Amino acid sequence: MSSLVVRSLLLGWAAGARSSLGPAGPTITGSGGLLARATAAVGVVGEIIADKLPIAPSRLEHGGALVRATSGAIGASMLAARERVNPVAPALAGAIGGLAGAYGGAAWRSWAVGHLPDWQAAIAEDVVALSAATLACSARFGAPGVGQVQ
Repeated sequence: MSSLVVRSLLLGWAAGARSSLGPAGPTITGSGGLLARATAAVGVVGEIIADKLPIAPSRLEHGGALVRATSGAIGASMLAARERVNPVAPALAGAIGGLAGAYGGAAWRSWAVGHLPDWQAAIAEDVVALSAATLACSARFGAPGVGQVQ
């Protein structure tokens, strides 16, 4: 269970960076249907592209941090369901991770202004968030359902 809580925190952090990763990570790596996995992947790609647009608002505006915390909690609950365990602790960890990722990502992007072009800072954040979500949902850490795609 402690491994699941750590992975939930990590998945939540990824959702704080890119909100679609909360539910998309477990969906893409799970044993669900091709349509569900493809739809989740398209959602992630769409968010990654939209984040680079100059009109993209701050992740902290309009309740964005709460949305990201909720996404982390949902994704963590999905991981808990795969492992058939009570989702309360993982969901709480996912929500905390989502808040940390939202505020940490905003701080990263604020720091990056004047140090890096915005698109480079955004791509670096994408790579870290995608890596965190992959690691959180990975079979290496005992996530059932991974690699069971028919």
